[in-house]
Amino acid sequence: MTEEKRGRLYLSATPIGNLEDMTFRAVRILGEADLIAAEDTRHTRKLLSHYDIHTAATSYHEHNKLTKGPELVEKMQSGAVVVCVSDAGLPGISDPGAHLAQLAIEAGIEVSPLPGANAALSALICSGLDTTAFTFYGFLPRTGKKRRELLSRVKESPETLIFYEAPHHLRETLGQLCEALGEMRPAVAARELTKHYEEFNRRTLGELLTYYQENEPRGEFVLIVSGFDSSREASAEAAAPADPVELVARLESEGIPRKEAMRQAAKTLNMSRRDIYNLLLHQQV
Repeated sequence: MTEEKRGRLYLSATPIGNLEDMTFRAVRILGEADLIAAEDTRHTRKLLSHYDIHTAATSYHEHNKLTKGPELVEKMQSGAVVVCVSDAGLPGISDPGAHLAQLAIEAGIEVSPLPGANAALSALICSGLDTTAFTFYGFLPRTGKKRRELLSRVKESPETLIFYEAPHHLRETLGQLCEALGEMRPAVAARELTKHYEEFNRRTLGELLTYYQENEPRGEFVLIVSGFDSSREASAEAAAPADPVELVARLESEGIPRKEAMRQAAKTLNMSRRDIYNLLLHQQV
């Protein structure tokens, strides 16, 4: 290698969609390294084949990190240069790369980044929301209690919020975000980043929930949610009609289905959906 040949760990970004997301330096060092520690070797081999890289790869993932991590550290202590990669983006972000970095640092091994593509920041800078201050949470906790605790904690956080989500959990997550943060909170659902069908869906949380209830979520998502703004929240409440029937009618005029309009109206006016249903039924009589 042109850089000093000694035991070292590199954390290398890999494409988040388009194979051309790689940097020249990352391609070079992947080709010169002694070993590549990959989250999924089958996935990584496609990348290596694309760039004609023949470095040996070994699996290093969440389920074997406690045994494989120390083995990799031993190799680096013996002078090996190891590059850790995830399936997409920067290793160490919502994957076990962070664990390997900690082990290497504790062993006195140099740890260096090979910067590049990152889904969270790529979505943030194109979201149109505030980028001055933001907090990345990755995937929300899967248990209901921990998820509710986290969302309650960030409800009045002024920073822009960033989450990852899989398509089969998107609707549930959007529903919980609406419940915890309010349906009028500006948000962006970004998917297929750097791919041909890249999409930035810019709406409120309530509108995103309605959209994906009517349209099947496809691809991995990054959710960017605006931080708490007391003046905006107050304006939204003031602008909402106090009459349930009028509010449902306004929401329906915006293209929201009646069932969802009733749900949103019930939450806005702190009423039960049954009461709103009865009022609408009475109006039709």
